[in-house]
Amino acid sequence: MRVAYMTGWRAPSEILTRQRHHLDLNAGVLRLDPNEAKNKEGRVFPFAVLPELRTLIEEQVEHTRAFEKATGQIVPWLFHHDGRPIKNYYTAWRSALKRAGIAGRVPHDFRRTAVRNLERAGVSRSVAMKLTGHRTEAVYRRYAIVSESDLSEGIAKLAVLHAADKHALPPSSGKVLPLSR
Repeated sequence: MRVAYMTGWRAPSEILTRQRHHLDLNAGVLRLDPNEAKNKEGRVFPFAVLPELRTLIEEQVEHTRAFEKATGQIVPWLFHHDGRPIKNYYTAWRSALKRAGIAGRVPHDFRRTAVRNLERAGVSRSVAMKLTGHRTEAVYRRYAIVSESDLSEGIAKLAVLHAADKHALPPSSGKVLPLSR
């Protein structure tokens, strides 16, 4: 779920199906082949520049190597349960929600969260769409929900701009003057 939170990739179909051949640790990328993506467009996620994700993936690879050494099995899956692919995680998901004291969430919500995080970080829309696998702006916009705090942050940025451009405006006399034609 942490990978879904950071990448915006679909949990069951795009993350849990990743095998080690989809991972290039040296280049620091995780790959989704075109035939595996819902929109039939492959993509890569350069995880190496996101330290938390890099650490998570490296720890998972080490966990898998230790499991293989201990059991003598070869495990092709990046994410697995005792060497077997994870097919159904809903019991664990519901249990985690209960322990966290929240309800009504679904793993797909992480796509929306990732899009919002990319937007808040100032990542261009075209790059964000490529990373998350959204082919059209219309679909992407359904995920890029704007909250009141986002509006406040936007106005705060505008205030910084106005403060920097103070010298560009004429001094105010304190009264409103009509515009002349």
